[in-house]
Amino acid sequence: MVEIQKGERIAKVIARAGLCSRRDAEAWIAAGRVSLDGRVLDSPAAVVTAESVIEVDGVPLPEAEAPRLFRYHKPRGELTTTRDPQGRATVFDRLPAELPRLQAVGRLDINSEGLLLMTNDGALKRQLELPASGWLRRYRVRAHGRVTTARLAALAKGITVEGIDYGPVEAQLDRQSGANAWLTIGLREGKNREVRKICAHLGLSVNRLIRISYGPFSLGKLANRNLEEVPPKRLREALGLESSEKRKPRGKGFAKAKPKPNRPGSRRGFKKPEKTEGTAGTKTSKRQAAAKAAQKPARAGAAAKAKPAGSGPTNKTGAKKMGLKKTAVKKTGVKKTAANPTSGKAVRAKAKPRTGKPANKPANKTASKTGRKAVGKKDTRKSHANRRRPS
Repeated sequence: MVEIQKGERIAKVIARAGLCSRRDAEAWIAAGRVSLDGRVLDSPAAVVTAESVIEVDGVPLPEAEAPRLFRYHKPRGELTTTRDPQGRATVFDRLPAELPRLQAVGRLDINSEGLLLMTNDGALKRQLELPASGWLRRYRVRAHGRVTTARLAALAKGITVEGIDYGPVEAQLDRQSGANAWLTIGLREGKNREVRKICAHLGLSVNRLIRISYGPFSLGKLANRNLEEVPPKRLREALGLESSEKRKPRGKGFAKAKPKPNRPGSRRGFKKPEKTEGTAGTKTSKRQAAAKAAQKPARAGAAAKAKPAGSGPTNKTGAKKMGLKKTAVKKTGVKKTAANPTSGKAVRAKAKPRTGKPANKPANKTASKTGRKAVGKKDTRKSHANRRRPS
């Protein structure tokens, strides 16, 4: 059953069910097609309640659908009416047959175009049409003539034209194109031909009128003669029946990028952990750590010179860890040996004759400092692609 308010007229309830308009319902009652609680009515002056049983042609009144709202792009040349005695085209002639019975919210005359709202609920239609809703209706107007911005600004206080009082009007001049002026006008009342009468009072002749918005609903890019339904959630939000969904709070700043491993030729990589002292347990700075690392190979070189040649190989792990190259210089052709125990003098042994290919010799100190290759020497350094850069 249709949801019936206390003390509603029967014609209104029938119209809300979507069977016909109120006038058609009154005509059906006069023709004896409507019965109330098993009694045939002959007058529409009947008040019904939720417990009343209404039948049309012996069939119980169907349940009313949920309120629906549609946006329609009305072209010029169509009437905003259900039927026309002269047989002219109306806005309802091209609608799909599967849609329920729709009613236009407000009107646009035959020469006007743009946004036209339609609904299947008479109460919703009445609610959207009342000026108490406070919804602003915007129009794009092309008018022949010229007007000043001062006269348009004066419309914000209201105006009286031919004895009819019009409320505050928002009007602005967009541009003057030759003899025509393009205006944007906003109304909250929507009286009969209000825009055209106000423009005529300003000395302008309207030759094109386009409604671009009706409250929170706009024409947008809706194609000519197209119909599109407004989502129910958006309709409830526009009527104040449902609060708009709150956005989730965002955190401060942006997400940090994940660290990437070191690659040959890449300047980015993992940060090295800061070294800590064993006794105090405090962190040392990077400069101090680099200075200590540079002192280790120098100390190792000094210890190697001070140590006798026959005492065994020196510890090279410190130099290998720091990635340093061994650049010890040896004299060619002469080899030092241990001192003669009888004479106490060092004996120089002749160099052995070369057999096969000459061995690779390290570059001299000057070449290592300047970065140049020694002449006739083979470069033992790693290639540029495989060399590890500091991160």
